[in-house]
Amino acid sequence: MPILIEHLTHTYMPGSPFASTAIHDVNLTIEDGELIGLLGHTGSGKTTLIQHLNGLVKPTSGRIVVDGIDLTEKGVSLLEVRKKVGLVFQYPEYQLFEETVARDIAFGPKNMGLSADEIDRRVRHAMEQVGLNYDDIADRSPFELSGGQMRRVAIAGVLAMQPKVLILDEPTAGLDPAGRRSILNMIRSLHAAGGLTVIMVSHSMDDISTLATRLVVMSHGEMVLTGTPREVFLQQELLESIGLGVPQAAQLTHALRAEGFDLPDDLYTLDEVHKAILGLMGKEGGAC
Repeated sequence: MPILIEHLTHTYMPGSPFASTAIHDVNLTIEDGELIGLLGHTGSGKTTLIQHLNGLVKPTSGRIVVDGIDLTEKGVSLLEVRKKVGLVFQYPEYQLFEETVARDIAFGPKNMGLSADEIDRRVRHAMEQVGLNYDDIADRSPFELSGGQMRRVAIAGVLAMQPKVLILDEPTAGLDPAGRRSILNMIRSLHAAGGLTVIMVSHSMDDISTLATRLVVMSHGEMVLTGTPREVFLQQELLESIGLGVPQAAQLTHALRAEGFDLPDDLYTLDEVHKAILGLMGKEGGAC
């Protein structure tokens, strides 16, 4: 289910003295099965862009086509689009409201008019997808859970709608290191299972470097760079010029190369750096 974005521009309060263009002339195609990392500084247009993808906001100009449905056409069914594209807002646990975990996850499927059996099947499957045990917590209040568990419940509520595209806006924001690792591993597992396109908004280069198959970099409302993580993180000067950086492993690589170490310039994970250094040590040992 590809997503096609053509010449997308969005201006808030157009025609007024307070008019502000959040995104300008963005062109992007997202293919089935990709895990897109959407990067940018605060105010770069990331959130406005993802809100267009399930019709939460309408373009000032340009168009978005989701699975053949043009969201800018008059009379388009946004409900059908939102069944295909699930959006998880930042701090989604703040939107939990039902008395039990199971009822909260069931809210979306219930509004779709599904049978009780189908709703139960979807709730159980969604909980399994996010690593929550149905028998242990289905009947508990979501507000009794840890922050990481509450976030999983909120994500399960979106997955229970069985979208083809899952959009996550800063999914690790506010979590402690253990919670962050847990959520990132969950996202990795969801994508690896197949059949799901994931778009993840993040400001953390280290988080996104181990997950994304492709990165999209925004700055001041424009898309300035896209490519594989390896291609994007080679552009360290450009990223720093727009208020971003590169993963710690890439920073370490650049520092070691500056000290004369013969390392490839495109390493961006600690695993790669570790293996490259061991390789150098092996060569030096052999030379001795």
